[in-house]
Amino acid sequence: MMFHKVKSVSALPDFRLLVQFCAGTSREYDVSQLFDKFPAFLALKDDPALFALVGVDVGGYGVSWNDDLDLSCDELFYNSRPVSTPFDNLLAFGDATALWGLNESTLRKAISYGKLRDGIDVQKFGKQWIISLDAMVREYGEPKQ
Repeated sequence: MMFHKVKSVSALPDFRLLVQFCAGTSREYDVSQLFDKFPAFLALKDDPALFALVGVDVGGYGVSWNDDLDLSCDELFYNSRPVSTPFDNLLAFGDATALWGLNESTLRKAISYGKLRDGIDVQKFGKQWIISLDAMVREYGEPKQ
């Protein structure tokens, strides 16, 4: 089973979350489905300002609002629906190397040798390099994690 680390989360209207995963996918999670099952989550319904404070846990293992309210990355991935964003299938070099068990220098060398094409497979934004999921799969196979 692949581990689905959370990269970012945004609170949306109607108690929904937009969750972007490190593997380059985005999903929408409906928190309101928890209100009847777990009364602790009613605090989010009663306090929309608290709902807006959602953040990614250290390491990307889930999201949380406070010490009492959190959701695991697996819950968010398996009980949500996929959504398309312009950032789908794009990975930060750090995320790509972690998923494939590579070193960032391996990707930089692949660019300098023309194996990964700048502006097509990879692009630098400020100090951050990104790479397409398709390029990673083409050059290195399926992710190890």
